[in-house]
This record gives sequence, C-alpha cells and structure tokens, in this order.
Amino acid sequence: MSWVTPMLDKKHKCFIPCQLFFLFICLNRAPFTIANDQFVYSGFAQANLSLDGAATITPDGLLELTNGTFNLQGHALYPTPLHFRTSPSGYVQSFSISFVFSILSAYPDKSADGMAFFVTRNKNFSSALPAQYLGLLNNQNNGKASNHIFAVELDTNQNSEFQDINGNHVGININSLHSVQSHDAGFFDDKTGMFKNLSLISREMMQVWVEYDGGATKVDVTLAPIKMAKPARPLLSTIYDLSTVFTDTAYIGFSSATGVIKSRYYILGWSFSMGKTAPGIDTTKLPQLPHVGPKPHSKVLKIVLPIVIAAFILIAGIIIILFARRKLAYTELQEDWEIEFGPHRFPYKDLFIGTQGFNNKNILGAGGFGKVYKGILPTSQLEVAVKKLSHDSKQGTKEFITEIVSMGRLRHRNLVQLLGYCRGKGELLLVYDYMPNGSLDKYLHCEQEMPLLDWAMRFHIIEGVACGLLYLHEKWDKAIIHRDIKASNVLLDSELNGRLGDFGLAKSYDHGTDPHTTRVVGTMGYLAPELLRTGKLSALTDVFAFGIFLLEVTCGQRPVKQDANGDRVMLVDLVLENWQKGTMVEIIDQRLQGKCKTDEACLVLKLGLLCSQPFASTRPSMHQVMQYLNGDMPLPEFAPTDMSFSMQALMENRGFNPSSVSNPQLMTSIATLSGLSGGR
Repeated sequence: MSWVTPMLDKKHKCFIPCQLFFLFICLNRAPFTIANDQFVYSGFAQANLSLDGAATITPDGLLELTNGTFNLQGHALYPTPLHFRTSPSGYVQSFSISFVFSILSAYPDKSADGMAFFVTRNKNFSSALPAQYLGLLNNQNNGKASNHIFAVELDTNQNSEFQDINGNHVGININSLHSVQSHDAGFFDDKTGMFKNLSLISREMMQVWVEYDGGATKVDVTLAPIKMAKPARPLLSTIYDLSTVFTDTAYIGFSSATGVIKSRYYILGWSFSMGKTAPGIDTTKLPQLPHVGPKPHSKVLKIVLPIVIAAFILIAGIIIILFARRKLAYTELQEDWEIEFGPHRFPYKDLFIGTQGFNNKNILGAGGFGKVYKGILPTSQLEVAVKKLSHDSKQGTKEFITEIVSMGRLRHRNLVQLLGYCRGKGELLLVYDYMPNGSLDKYLHCEQEMPLLDWAMRFHIIEGVACGLLYLHEKWDKAIIHRDIKASNVLLDSELNGRLGDFGLAKSYDHGTDPHTTRVVGTMGYLAPELLRTGKLSALTDVFAFGIFLLEVTCGQRPVKQDANGDRVMLVDLVLENWQKGTMVEIIDQRLQGKCKTDEACLVLKLGLLCSQPFASTRPSMHQVMQYLNGDMPLPEFAPTDMSFSMQALMENRGFNPSSVSNPQLMTSIATLSGLSGGR
C-alpha cells in the first residue's frame, strides 16, 4: 500500500494550483473587493449587506433603498462594525467614503423626502420615522446626544421644522436632522471657481465624497456628476470633533425615506477606507438604472400596429361595449391646477377598493361637507381616512382647491397630514393620515362611552393644538387662518397627540397683508363678534375660537347649550360668572374629580377668557399664548371686573340671534360640521 501516498500527494499538489486559479477568476469577476479597514463595491451583485425595511439588492446589482411606495423607509449597512478609534479612549482616526447614487422620482421637479449616508452605534432603526425624518430619527429623540449618529443628508424636500434652506440641498448632521451646515446641491468648477447647481432628482448618477481628518477634526463633503473627477474645493466643510459622537465601534450605511411622492433611491457603488483615501469606484462596472418614462416605439411596431388595429377593429368595438360601465366607474377628472398643486393623486380604483366600495360600515363620520371613510390602500396596506365630499356639498370646488394647496404643503407634527386626493364620478375625495383615536369632542362629551382624558392628557393636547396654530399663523411661508377651530376638528393620533385638521375653510395670505374676505364661515359658538359684525377676518378670529376651545377642554362642556328654562347659554359667560363669584374651580370638568393641577386648569380658563374677549385688539397672539402655556411669561394682571360683558347679549345686540338667522351664508356657517369630526 506504500504507492497510495505518493499518488495522493501528487493529486493534492495538482489540486492546489487549480483551486487558486479558480479563486483568482472569481475575485476578478466579482464587482467588489474587501480588505482590512477598506472596501469597494462597483455594484452590489452577490454583496453581503445588512438590509431592512424596503431596501433590497436587485438582480442587476443595484442597491435599492426604497421601491417607490410612499411613507416607507429602507436601510443598508456594512454587516460588521468598524473600529474608528485606535484605542477605547483614543480619538476617532481619519476615514474616507465615496459613493455613487441616483434618485428617480415620479415627477421631474418634485420628490420626497431624501436619503443619507450615516455612521451610528447600532443597526436598530425600529423607532425611526419615514418622510422628513429620513428613516434615521423620530420626533422624540431628534437632537439628543445619546443618538451617537453622524450623517450626510441629500435632502429633496424643504422642512421648516428642521430649518431646511430649500428642497435641494446637502447637509452635515450630528445627532439631529437640523443640519450643522448645509449648501445648495452642486459643485465648484476647478477652472473658474464658479458654483454650478445640480438637481438631486435629475435622475442622473452623481458621486459623493465624505472625508474626515482626525488630526484637524475637519469634515469635507464633495458632490459631482458621475463623469467628473472629484472637484478640488469641497461643497461643505466644517470643524467638528467626531470623537464626541462616535463610539469605539460603529456601523456605516445608507438610509432613505419617502413621503407623499413616489421616489426610488439607488446606490450604485460604494467605497471606504480607514486612515487613507477611499479606493476608486470602477464606474465601468456600475449596474444600469431602470428606465423612467415611456419606452420608444420600434419601427416594426409602427408598421404592424395599423394592420393589427384594422384586423381587430370589430373585436375592439365589442370589448369597449362590454366594459363601458366598468371603465366609466373609474373615470377620473384632472384640470390644469391639479398638476401644479396636487401633492399626490390616488387612482379612484384604489380608494374604491380600499374602502370596500365606500361601504357604510367603514364610515368614520359625516357632516355638512360629506362623509369620511376608513380605508386600507391595496398596494401599501396603509390605513387612511378618505373624505368623500357629497354631490350637494356646500364646500364646492374652490374650497377643495384651498384644502389641497394648504394641507398638501403643510408639514407639522400637530397638523393632520394630507396624503393626496382624487376626483372622479363628480366627486371630490381627500386622503388623510388615519387618526386611530378619533376626534377630541367624543372624549370631552362622552360619546360612545369613550375613556376619560385626565388633565395631563388634556393639557398636552392644548399645547399641541396651540403649537400647530402658531405654525399656521407665523411659521409657514404664508399666513393661514384656519377659520374652524373646534374640538371636533382636533384629532388624536395613536399616542393621543392633538392634531388640527380640516382645512376646507382655511384662508391663506402673504405675511404683512390683510386677508380680503367678507364671507362669514365657521361654527356657532366659536365665531368672533367682529366677524359677525363686519365680516373682517384676521388671525385674532382664530385666537377667539382657540379661547373657546380652551374653555371647552377644561370644562368638558359645549360652547353653547341650553339651561333648565330652555334659554341659550354661552360657556364663556358661565366661566366668567364663576370667576366673578370666586368659584372658578367648580366650573372645571367634574369628571376629573379634583385629580388635576387646579392652578394650571385655572390658568387655562383665564387664558381662554383672555383669548375670547369681544374686542380683537385686546386678545393675545398665538406666540404670546405659547409663552403663557409654557410658563415663559405670566398672564397679564386682570380681574373679573375688567371683563364685565355677556357674550350672549353681545351677540344678540349685534343683530345675531341664533334662533332667527336669515343670512344664507351665515346659516351655512352655523350648520357646517367638520367632515373630519367622525373619528379620523
């Protein structure tokens, strides 16, 4: 048996070179290379990355972070953590990153919301939110040093909440979505030194370089088209010691999030190096982007198509007749203004299927403007509320456009987000975020045996509504007067945060100008006296309604009710009467059973009286209201004798008797109920 061993050794020696040759061929064909403290991906076919959310690697080797569905997020991370410090107590060493990306939006000039490269301590993004939060943070942890996150954002949507400079910029972020430094997307030309703009949503491939100098604690970010070499001058440069941000080991990767516009975010190549310049990405090996837009017709099709049409003209006619009703059922209308203002247009068929044919069992509420249905979108399975305006709705097309323009662009945590709209079969439909806990008035007035809101919850809701109203009056691009502030238009999300909704009556105008309108709209009990007398509109008419809202939430009573004699009584008069008698505590909602901060509740009642004074010039602004609620400024000194008036008598003396309204517009205003008050 001694001859066996030499033969095995000979086979083994022959097998090793074959193995090495096969390994060399595989590595040479692979689109990526990984070594100590550096790697380069020229495409992601066969790449081992940690993916979550909507992120995936396509068969062509594209790293797709989001698939075009709205309100989604996706993450892709290098699978193992990297050591950014030479020792646990050492400084963060220099590193360099480069990547190639492209953003494909459904619209050539609009996208939402953006993407980011990040370095963070762990791979858990379960609490992160999509849309403006880019899948990185949420409204609770944004800005906290405990996040330990460094990011470079490619932001395609302007959010005033984060003080974005515009809807097409690059920013450096530390533990927050408020950028430490940001700049318009573009590059500085090496020859002329001039800045040249780039559109992040141009559907073209672009390359980004992120470099950190550990010695100088300097961060540089550079952007350029894919066919251009790296410009000498960076787009962004800032001094920041990342040793105060990074943990000993950290993960690197990408995140993206969509909002109300279909957008796809792609990474085509990626390289990284610790301590030296990142390896170059081989752009010749990058995968191809998917085609966007209509495909060109071939010449053969142009020749054959007329023949095919002629041959099957009879069959086509029969098909048209058989399916005419089904086609008409999903017919949609679209006008020029919709292209300019529409944030997102939903197919009527999706809304019809999502609400089970607008089945009555899905009705959340109904009012003068129409009905509201709960629905589940068939593609994304997202829960929504669909406001279907009636054929004889008094809101009409003009007010519908107002709501589209206002709500489609407003972005605030205390406002109900309008996701989109549709017009079909002579109907107007709005699609909103679904608010699982319904409207506030159901909790205040014990409808459907709703649970009791304690005082802490009520005060939190009051602060949220005040914050949202301040945003409308002073913080947005234009000033907006809501004109229908009431408990039924305040909706509660899953965490019982108060959100102001129903902008069907909203009036927008430029800051520093007057809203020119004499039309009286709103709800009885919330209408300011000067509005009834002259029809003059201002932000202070909203403040009046907010004051009544404060009294309603604190007392748990409606603004207008009948006493034992059948006479109409105004809540503001009851509160003022109790204050004059020294029994203000007794008007607080008795269901709270004294389990509330009495001083805080009395402050809210006095603030409600201050806001609902009959003379507009004596009311505070919403900025002052927020200062009073936050305790930043004490309420002005005033006594019950300073407010000796009867709101009921004042209304009747102005010629307004609720039992005998003859003005058709005013009657419409009084009879109007919010279409969102059914529990959206």
